[in-house]
Amino acid sequence: MAGLAGARELGERLAGLKARSGRSYDSIGRRVNLGKSTVHRYCTGAAVPERFGVVEQIGLACGADPDELLELHRLWARAVATGGTARREPVEPPEPEVPETPEVVVRRRRWWPVVLVVAGVFLLIGGSAAVPPARAPQWVSGPAWMRPPTPVPRELFGVTINSAVGAMPTFRVGAVRLWDSGTRWSEVERQRDRYDWSTLDRLVDGANRAGLPVLFVFGGTPHWAAPIGPPTPYSDKSSSAPPDDLADWDAFVTSVVQRYRGRIESYELWVLGNDKRFYSGSVQTLVEMTRRAAKILRATDPAATLACPGMGQLWTDEGMAVLRRFAELGGYGYCDVASVKLFQRRATDPPESMLELTATVDHELHAVGLHPPIWNTGTTYTIPLADKLDETTSRNYAVRFFLVGLYAYDTNLERMYFYNWGGTHIPLVLQAVGGEPTAAALAVEQLQVWLADARVTSCGRGRGSGLPDTVWQCDFLITDGERTYPASILWTHTGTATTTAPPGTRAIRHLDGTTDPLRAGDPLTVTEEPVLVERG
Repeated sequence: MAGLAGARELGERLAGLKARSGRSYDSIGRRVNLGKSTVHRYCTGAAVPERFGVVEQIGLACGADPDELLELHRLWARAVATGGTARREPVEPPEPEVPETPEVVVRRRRWWPVVLVVAGVFLLIGGSAAVPPARAPQWVSGPAWMRPPTPVPRELFGVTINSAVGAMPTFRVGAVRLWDSGTRWSEVERQRDRYDWSTLDRLVDGANRAGLPVLFVFGGTPHWAAPIGPPTPYSDKSSSAPPDDLADWDAFVTSVVQRYRGRIESYELWVLGNDKRFYSGSVQTLVEMTRRAAKILRATDPAATLACPGMGQLWTDEGMAVLRRFAELGGYGYCDVASVKLFQRRATDPPESMLELTATVDHELHAVGLHPPIWNTGTTYTIPLADKLDETTSRNYAVRFFLVGLYAYDTNLERMYFYNWGGTHIPLVLQAVGGEPTAAALAVEQLQVWLADARVTSCGRGRGSGLPDTVWQCDFLITDGERTYPASILWTHTGTATTTAPPGTRAIRHLDGTTDPLRAGDPLTVTEEPVLVERG
């Protein structure tokens, strides 16, 4: 009976950490190399691991601090001493992960040296003596960041145009990016010095009429410029290699900027610089192409904004290594903006999981002394293979995609280009060409209506901001005619949570355009659908 009680007590503590973290059994299992059913058995007290290292890994995966790890060790030692054992089970298919936010990443990095010290002491003494207590990390309350009121930029709400017909979205957006739209280098210059500007003209004219700033993307070397280079995924025989003669690159960049000077606002200097399907040359050559293009663009259209070659595959060490090398070679010194591809590991993961990438990118750039503005300019190549999202999830994820951009303001993220507009072979569709905006698109438009005359002041989440663990919040000052008032947008990354309406609360707005009265002190139910809470 004592053994069962010890296992049950350890399981209850692990279950409490799991519930606090919001992670699934599968998410924890993949992080500690266990099957989800094994993790479930440990968290229910049905079994006890033979080694404390397994308990420690589960605790770390759930965000346990050093004091909590020590308590887990005490409970594990008691359970083992009274007869608990376990067997290893096979890893099972994964479930969506819960996001690891920048705050969690930082806390984990701070705790890890402490955990190593604790583990080392335990090993030296053979696990027979009590481990001396370790100090918990400093507790800091408050939002993730706070700034003087800063206007929410209209251009934050961008989309990538995935159509060559020249049509633009019929719902509100703030910027457009041209890719997979018939505008690759290989489609504009099919033969050396013979240009077909018809598609690019239609798109630029359409965007100019709609008052939308255009981001043109370079990429897709024509076959004639790199005849023995590896092919891209496209059917036009374009090559992923840089041109054999960089003079051909210079000529194309010059032709584009001369034709569209003052009409194209910004240029992304290659679509994906760290994915061999799109660029298979050396990083040194990519830096040189960036340098040459920047020189031409600045001389011809100095008002244009230059985004360095896009960097994707940032969930992988290989993808991050190219970004790091590009930075070390000085590539970002030629541009105004760093372009990265933010996306969830799976389309079904919450958008907030992208914040793990923003924290990692910020860390890598900081390590080489760089802090450029960042634009999110794309997604993963495999997105057409992902399963479709349901109507409710599509609406909520589309809105939270842009809220993630606001939340990442503190890591210099300025723009979010949703991939894509016009296409339908993706898990979340905003609008098909010639069709009506989806509910997701209309919800994105409603978010922009809320923030049309807003200034953001802070963003935070969970207990540090006095909220339930799963709740996220961004605060604003909103101007409506002669009146300026504070407001907050709240949402959860999973499930439902209840908090209390803050002082001064007078109303709550919903994404369907409706408004309900709400008073300070009233219970406030927060769900995965963002709401705006007005305060008087």
